[in-house]
Amino acid sequence: MHTLNILTAIKHFLYDYLIQIGLSANTAKYLNMLGLFIALVIVVFVIDFIIRKILINAFNVFAIKTKSKFDNILIKNKVPRNIAHIIPLIISLEFIPTVFEDFPYLENFIEKGLKVFGIVLALWVVRSFLNTLKDYFKTLPRFKDKPIDSYIQVFMIFAWMFGLFSIFAIITGISFWKFATTIGAASAIILLVFKDTILGFVASIQVSINDMVRIGDWITFTKYGADGDVIEINLSTVKVQNFDKTITTIPTYALISDSFKNWRGMSDSGGRRIKRSLILKATSVRYLTDEDIAKLQKIQLISRYITERKNTIDAYNTENNIDKSVLINGRNLTNLGVFRKYIQLYIENHSAINKDMTIMTRQLAPTAQGLPLEIYAFSKDKRWENYEYIISDIFDHSLSAIPYFDLEIYELSTIVPKE
Repeated sequence: MHTLNILTAIKHFLYDYLIQIGLSANTAKYLNMLGLFIALVIVVFVIDFIIRKILINAFNVFAIKTKSKFDNILIKNKVPRNIAHIIPLIISLEFIPTVFEDFPYLENFIEKGLKVFGIVLALWVVRSFLNTLKDYFKTLPRFKDKPIDSYIQVFMIFAWMFGLFSIFAIITGISFWKFATTIGAASAIILLVFKDTILGFVASIQVSINDMVRIGDWITFTKYGADGDVIEINLSTVKVQNFDKTITTIPTYALISDSFKNWRGMSDSGGRRIKRSLILKATSVRYLTDEDIAKLQKIQLISRYITERKNTIDAYNTENNIDKSVLINGRNLTNLGVFRKYIQLYIENHSAINKDMTIMTRQLAPTAQGLPLEIYAFSKDKRWENYEYIISDIFDHSLSAIPYFDLEIYELSTIVPKE
């Protein structure tokens, strides 16, 4: 009040002085108003600069002395800087009526402008504070994989809508509630405009509640060509960094409307699955003769197996008087069966394979391309590069071992028939 009285006294003094030097009343009013307005602008900018420096320095000193990262993030998101503008704004609103006392239309215009700026400033403060919370939560392990961005965006959407309603109410002179009621009548149009946002909001809640996707998950979304790690989940999109370092954006609501693969289960398990086949030429499969068996017994990994199986088979054939002059009679070993057992033992003894998970070598149904022999196991190392190296190591060995069993890999013939 004392400051207002002083300003009023200065205003009257300047007005009387301008009249005394021979200016007309109207000219004196205009010059008086202009001088006070310029002086007010200068004072407000000086106060804003001083307060901003004081607050920022105070926060910097406080941030250095504390171990928490929260105050550092407050400074990074310009929270002190935005708060510093509040006091100059209040001063401006307080003094504007006195400065423009003789010009009500200008007073009304500038006052409305300052109130609009006040609403925008409040939104800036809220946004910077929420961004601080978002960045801080992302530093905490239990919140690191949560879609914090989605919740911040939802809150800011409602905050901006409230702010815009307030701004329109100030500009038009209509009360806020009357204006909001009028907008409510156009809710169908609002729903149409914000359809994707609403769908994204619902989807982000379901994704979070059902724990479908977290930041850091590896997902494969064939429909959108995404195959990589989730780096951001927000209200409208999910960003996936593919393994070729490209970025694919997926609508958030697609996570609940379409099918995708999340590899988190594999990452959390004890191994990464190997499921690949050797395609053998079916005509190379045959019974083993005694000479073949003798030769294969030199392979140390299956030597014991062959000896035990041969003794069991010979005992059965002898007991049942099987005529072995024809090889098909009775029980026999086959090159495919022995090779399958060899691969099984090789994988079971491989140092990179998890022995606590399923290990299996199996035949699949024959195809036009040959007879698939599938290797099914889990590597201990789940990292992509190492995983591919393990697979290559296993199949390098398996492919090299095939000729020892007199088997052949199927290859599409490239021979052109002679005319």
